[in-house]
Amino acid sequence: MRFWQWCLAFAALGLPALATPIDDLIANARVADVVIIGEVHDNPRHQQTQAAVARALQPKALVYEMLSPDAAAIVSDLRANGTSTEQIAEALDWPQSGWPPFERYYASALAAPQAALFGAEAPRRDIRAAVSDSAAAVFGRDAARFGLTTPLPATDQTQRQAMQAAAHCGALPETALPGMVEAQRLRDAWLARAVLQAVERPGPGPVLVITGNGHARLDWGLPAVLRAADPSLTIHAHAQVEAAPQAPFDSHTITPAVDRPDPCAAFE
Repeated sequence: MRFWQWCLAFAALGLPALATPIDDLIANARVADVVIIGEVHDNPRHQQTQAAVARALQPKALVYEMLSPDAAAIVSDLRANGTSTEQIAEALDWPQSGWPPFERYYASALAAPQAALFGAEAPRRDIRAAVSDSAAAVFGRDAARFGLTTPLPATDQTQRQAMQAAAHCGALPETALPGMVEAQRLRDAWLARAVLQAVERPGPGPVLVITGNGHARLDWGLPAVLRAADPSLTIHAHAQVEAAPQAPFDSHTITPAVDRPDPCAAFE
């Protein structure tokens, strides 16, 4: 099963939020330092909205959950040279990445051609290590700044383990669930570190983050990690969902669902 497929389970878990039209989203985003636009990864409407927001905001930087720092550097160089979307995807060997088609994500980079590109995808070896050794041990220096050395409250730990169990269709042993939570914490910290690097870049406009809805939630996702690392930041986190969300966001929009195979079939 691809990473984005089991991430779908995070799109509608948590507390209720108020629906916000896209025009209101853009208005609210203009006054934020960091704008997080979540998605259900395999819904192309969500990447279209991200590109529309990028076009309207003209952010100084774009941070992608889907790109490693090295991949973002490759895309930046090739974009500057006028390389085609197809050639960039080929250079990245994108079909092997496990993410939806590259052109869906590159649309936001094309919509904001002056924006610097940052990659925030944690290496798979680090994610595997976090499962066994903890996110703090893998992240290393500055782990405390990003909250990784602080144990989660018991209620949060229990809820997050339950979400991991549901996302993996009950196929994981109970003993594996704490490690899967650590992997998710590591991903949030990698995102937050890349965002802070982007914030430091001079120039007008906010930093726009392209990520899954699970990372956009306010209670323990990227916004919470960012606020712990830099309380001075103003953040607007928007989710794109296919049903009324239960996770806390600053705003959300509901779009039609796409046809997809049963993600649990891969575990049978």
